[in-house]
Amino acid sequence: MSRQTQSTLLEMDMGILDEALQHAEEKLSERDATALKAVVHAYEYLTELVDDKNTSIAKLRKMLFGSKTEKTAAVVEQDSKDEDDAVAKLPPMSISGDAGTTTVREDDAADAEQRKGHGRNGADAYRSAEKINVPHESLKPGDLCPKCDDGIVYETNRPGVLVRLIGQPPVSGKVYYLQKLRCGLCGELFTALPPTDAGDRKFDATVGAMIGLLKYGTGMPFNRAENLQAHLGIPLPASTQWDIVEALAERAEPVFQELINEASQGEVVHNDDTTVKILEMMGARARQIALAEDALGEMDGKEASAKKADDQRTGLFTSGIVSTRDGRKIVLFLSGRQHAGENLKDVLQRRAKELPQPIQMCDALARNAPAELQTILANCLAHGRRQFVDVANRFPGECRHVLESLAVVYRNDALARKQKMSKQDRLLYHQAQSGPVMEELHAWLALQIDGRHVEPNSALGSAMAYMRRHWKKLTVFLRVAGAPLDNNVCERALKKAILHRKNAYFYKTEHGAHVGDVFMSLIHTCELSGQSPFDYLAALDRHAARAALKPQDWMPWNYRDTLEEL
Repeated sequence: MSRQTQSTLLEMDMGILDEALQHAEEKLSERDATALKAVVHAYEYLTELVDDKNTSIAKLRKMLFGSKTEKTAAVVEQDSKDEDDAVAKLPPMSISGDAGTTTVREDDAADAEQRKGHGRNGADAYRSAEKINVPHESLKPGDLCPKCDDGIVYETNRPGVLVRLIGQPPVSGKVYYLQKLRCGLCGELFTALPPTDAGDRKFDATVGAMIGLLKYGTGMPFNRAENLQAHLGIPLPASTQWDIVEALAERAEPVFQELINEASQGEVVHNDDTTVKILEMMGARARQIALAEDALGEMDGKEASAKKADDQRTGLFTSGIVSTRDGRKIVLFLSGRQHAGENLKDVLQRRAKELPQPIQMCDALARNAPAELQTILANCLAHGRRQFVDVANRFPGECRHVLESLAVVYRNDALARKQKMSKQDRLLYHQAQSGPVMEELHAWLALQIDGRHVEPNSALGSAMAYMRRHWKKLTVFLRVAGAPLDNNVCERALKKAILHRKNAYFYKTEHGAHVGDVFMSLIHTCELSGQSPFDYLAALDRHAARAALKPQDWMPWNYRDTLEEL
């Protein structure tokens, strides 16, 4: 038997290493000495990072190996010619459908690449900035030209533009000192009336909108906002912030419920979930299970098994649901013990009976699509692709073939969006252009496994088995008009909840989680609708009574029309 040698730890400081470097420089060439010095300094820097408690494994990995990207060119080695061949396997074509004929040209790929700008924001980007018109100090339209004394000056269509930015607290304030006068004879006290712009509320409607946007839109916890406000001379305690957003969420509840109704009527619904911590539900977990087990003593059979499974579920989730209807995207966040599929089922129970089944896009987890959910189920192609991205460093040749094939499909979908094809035209285009590529890929996957070219239990074999097992659901876009390729829009939406979780860590109560769901749903739907979440939340607060009576008129995409009518 071989004896395992025990490693010896050598205590060393940078002084010893510096002396060793000096001796090495005397005997090594300049090139070798420079390389050795760089290695020692890198070791010193990494040692400092490891000693720093704030340095995570992910940060070290990123520093050592670079940031991770899933683009084909970065995952597998290939030159530009190979990439062009991979994404241009099929010739351009014209397709005919109900909306007419659509032609896709070879140069559409170049047109799809937007030109890179200088990165600076133009004046039009500052939508909320105060606009001030400055007249010329000595001239006005119709005056004689001071240079030639013959011409007449006129106003041009493009004025000169200056942008000036100022810093101010997220929540600012005004203090009014109302003069008081007292009669010297009768003692009557007379107080000045406040100006009309002072309003009748201490906290303006914009305060709740700003706090809600900071907390649930950008992930700033209440205590961090409290410290910031204190530094800027406008005290705003965390408890006060909670009272304000809680009251605003209560006033916005009818609009949130209407948003769920609108989402239930969607043509395509995406769903997924992420974990969440709700202290109230976590602390009561053991007691709930004990009570449930006592209650099970009076049950038997299948009913008892189902009840026990529900009560003993310990996970907590924030489900993200993105519903597409009439070109609009509606986002819902729902937190609690239910999985994404169960929350989607509750949403679709509000769906109009006469509407056809929606297309449901999710990953292949069974909990995203329970058996009782009646939808046209499609699985995320990006999840299938990621299986090969994760093993590309070990099986570069096979993974390259899969990734390049899927690159053609995604390129075709991008061209369909650029051409603004109808759903039916997009389906015909994918059937003609992407269909042969996917058929070839399916046959190739079968050949690799059935022909024993790949070990089924290897990482590559598991990736291939995943694609083959879910192939029908991964290729719904080739059979159903309007079916998306992937679930990326829902993955992006869930980043709102993940951002909040990384900064605030947890919700204290189930009610607090619901308040967060209301704000995040409204904020992200505004963003996808091209509206300002701040303006929208402030408008809801100002017109809460009207919004409660007709919430359908106060959706993020139509509330401005309602304001104009008022």
